[in-house]
Amino acid sequence: MSASGDAYRGLHVLVDDDPRWGRDPVEQARAACRARVPVVQLRAKRAGDRVALAWAREIRALTRAAGSRFVVNDRFDLALLADADAVHLGQDDLSPSAIPRAVRARLAVGRSTHTPEQLAAARDEDVDYVAYGPVFGTRSKDSPFAARGLEALADAVRLAAPRPLVAIGGLERDHLPLLRALGVAGVAVISAVAAAPEPEQAAAALIDAFDARPA
Repeated sequence: MSASGDAYRGLHVLVDDDPRWGRDPVEQARAACRARVPVVQLRAKRAGDRVALAWAREIRALTRAAGSRFVVNDRFDLALLADADAVHLGQDDLSPSAIPRAVRARLAVGRSTHTPEQLAAARDEDVDYVAYGPVFGTRSKDSPFAARGLEALADAVRLAAPRPLVAIGGLERDHLPLLRALGVAGVAVISAVAAAPEPEQAAAALIDAFDARPA
């Protein structure tokens, strides 16, 4: 594990190519970068490689100008071609051990987890941070896993240590101070920004909420 995991703390905004949002991933990323979100992740589940790479390169320019980290979902090859900071791997993606050593030296790696067994396995992998969820129910992405809840999330934080844990799944602004108090290093959202009428303001409000402490 590299020391770069700390760079993935705070709000992760996943920019997504689901047509429900009415904005393409670059538009979503532009709003997130205006809010100075710490991390922007491209999640392109529908686009072909050529379009996804074009989006990735545009988003790389936006995040670099904003001082944000840029993560590409699933594909370390596209992450490398776009000069991203990291690749985020799901349980059905290539194992982190499959990433060539020279590539691994250039990319941080995030890992999605949903169960205690997956968290335990991630401790033995060369990853910089782990994501865990869905914490609450979510309609932004298909998941075979039921909502995990706050008690399971607190356990996940302990299981993931010393790696930072990023919570995902149905997260809204009011949840964030409590999640921070449970010890999560970051939170990841899709619809809370992508579906917002004013995505820049929504992202800024989420940053403020995560930085707040429960009363």
